[in-house]
Amino acid sequence: MSELNSQNPAAAHDDFNWSMDKRNATNYTADQTAKLAELYDSTFKTINNDEIVVGTIVGITKTDAVVNIGFKSDGLVSLNEFRDMPSISVGEEIEVYVVNKEDKSGQLILSRKNAKLAKAWDKIVAAHQSGEIVTGLITSKTKGGLIVDVFGLETFLPGSQIDVKPVTDYDAYVGKSMEFKVVKINEVIKNAVVSHKAIIESDIESQRAEIISKMEIGQVLEGTIKNITDFGAFIDLGGIDGLLYITDISWGRINHPSEVLKMNQKLNVVVLGFDDHKKRISLGLKQLTAHPWDTLPEEVKEGSKVKGKVVNIEEYGAFIEIQTGIEGLLHVSELSWSNQPINSKEFFKLNDEYEALVVSLDREQRKMSLSLKQCTPDPWTSITEKYPVASRHKGIVKNITNYGVFVEFETGIGGMVHVSDLSWTKRYHHANEFTKVGSELDVVVLGIDMENRKMSLGHKQLEEDPWETFETIFPVGSVHEATIIKKDDKGAVVSLPYGLEGYAPAKHLKKENGKTAEQDETLPFMIIEFERNDKRIVVSHARIHEAAKHEARVAEGQEKAATEKRTKETVKNLNDKSKKSTMGDLESLTKLKADMDAKEAEDKKGK
Repeated sequence: MSELNSQNPAAAHDDFNWSMDKRNATNYTADQTAKLAELYDSTFKTINNDEIVVGTIVGITKTDAVVNIGFKSDGLVSLNEFRDMPSISVGEEIEVYVVNKEDKSGQLILSRKNAKLAKAWDKIVAAHQSGEIVTGLITSKTKGGLIVDVFGLETFLPGSQIDVKPVTDYDAYVGKSMEFKVVKINEVIKNAVVSHKAIIESDIESQRAEIISKMEIGQVLEGTIKNITDFGAFIDLGGIDGLLYITDISWGRINHPSEVLKMNQKLNVVVLGFDDHKKRISLGLKQLTAHPWDTLPEEVKEGSKVKGKVVNIEEYGAFIEIQTGIEGLLHVSELSWSNQPINSKEFFKLNDEYEALVVSLDREQRKMSLSLKQCTPDPWTSITEKYPVASRHKGIVKNITNYGVFVEFETGIGGMVHVSDLSWTKRYHHANEFTKVGSELDVVVLGIDMENRKMSLGHKQLEEDPWETFETIFPVGSVHEATIIKKDDKGAVVSLPYGLEGYAPAKHLKKENGKTAEQDETLPFMIIEFERNDKRIVVSHARIHEAAKHEARVAEGQEKAATEKRTKETVKNLNDKSKKSTMGDLESLTKLKADMDAKEAEDKKGK
């Protein structure tokens, strides 16, 4: 059997080509076949992936449209991509995007949606580059803004770019068609940002440029107040805003623009100026009327009296408005004939009315200085007759400083009592420890300085200086009961008899038991220093018990020395009487020794 198989005898029709239909068949060589294939391929278009081409709908199924793009096979496009076209028909031409000219199954993949998106993106990029205005449909609201369909592509409209005015209700814009400018694009993710506000601003800017080009300084325009602030008001001049500063609203002083202006009020204003680019326009209202200084009556001159109210208060004085737009300065130095410093912010109150004398007037410079004190005669011309040195008076405490008290006898007349002239016996660190503003105080005139208009006063001088007497009462070494009234690390102030105070340094506060005396303790103190001129007394408690110990030691030493002296004299007397000792002598010596031993024992016991 194997031999028969190995011989492979030829069978009938072994040369028949089963894959060829013999009807009208023609045999071609390999070269001819290649040429025919090349000729066949040349009858089709050359296309590439990601390319947009025009195709014709050649068939419609339940799910797809069959599209011929002139390629060797037709492509399919899902009917879902024709939702914007209610009806399509065979023979209609459309643009499609080549997704894949041949997938794994050899199928041509096309997309109408991708073609539309690619075309839309190209238009958006072109609009961004050229600044062209596009129309879009707001389809929905999203976080921070709205979604806008532009050329079939979704773009983002931020909330801040909807209008020049703030927008809070985004829902009111959904479903509206509006014009936009493409303000930002992202090529990588094919994302675009649009703005309606940019169109409005562009229109405003063009109107602004036209208005400003015709604007001149000094030109009078009609405007509407659109906003009022602390520093002025913004005026709408018909597409362009100008600022009316508070200082240009009225010739008189105003605290806030709302005192004379109202929202939406129409008024005429004059152009005062603008910057180099005419972006900022300054307006004036008061400039439309004559300056008040130009109408100031001739009766107002130096030496005349005027009435007005306080419109502004500064450290150096107050401005008095005698009529709208005309003010005079009432300096603090012109308030009173007294040289006592006056705090203008405490003296004046806004809207208080005063009658003052015109001291100086400059109509050209529009300046006026006023005086309150010159409305009355200068009391200092007769001061020495009315308040002679050594005379006694009663006054009112008008001011207290850390160095003294100002006492006023009459308006503008008074003097200073130095803190050291308040009391002979007590040292005050601040005058408010002695008196208070508004209190009456008896004083004596110590001196008058006519040139500087100053008067020095004293209170303690109403009584004689008691320190001459105190020197005999508190001599150095004398001891007095005193109470500690103040204490610190350095020492203590003690209250002595007759209202005097003394000072005890810290080391002089030691008590006999070794402890330190405390505040409010009453103890005996020794006078260790008395300075009459400086009115100063230094005391010590420690010296008292230290002195007692010292006296005891001195007395003991003196007693011991006397005993030794007596002993030596007795011995000498015995030796002189006789070289022989008698029984009587021995008895004397024995008795003397016993007395000495007893004395020594008593001394030891006392210690």
